[in-house]
Amino acid sequence: MNEKVVMRPIPIGPSVSNTSQSVSKTAEGPSFDQLFQQQLEQQTNVKFSAHALKRLESRQISLDNEDMALLKDAVNKVEAKGAKESLILMDQLALVVSVKNRTVITAVDSNNLKENVFTNIDSAVIVKKQ
Repeated sequence: MNEKVVMRPIPIGPSVSNTSQSVSKTAEGPSFDQLFQQQLEQQTNVKFSAHALKRLESRQISLDNEDMALLKDAVNKVEAKGAKESLILMDQLALVVSVKNRTVITAVDSNNLKENVFTNIDSAVIVKKQ
């Protein structure tokens, strides 16, 4: 019973192989980073419901890039606070937004704001252009 146990260290890490493997890359289509950025932008943009689009069109309200940036920032702020439905007041426009879905539900201009009651909102944001 004079057996010796020999312990040899086992290297930790990737194994080294003498054979070279070639991986072919295809340059077709967008890269993963580009696709990821596109998806991220789509998820952070604000959409408009069919009802809101009808209201904007019937009241001849148009939003420019600056308005959309302000709206997006406002939605981001109330989302960070945990809001679900928010009233966003921009200049002469009131927008009710589903924060969870990042969707404008309805739009009211200053001519139709008089004695208007907004229900089912849990927050309000006042946004001013600079």
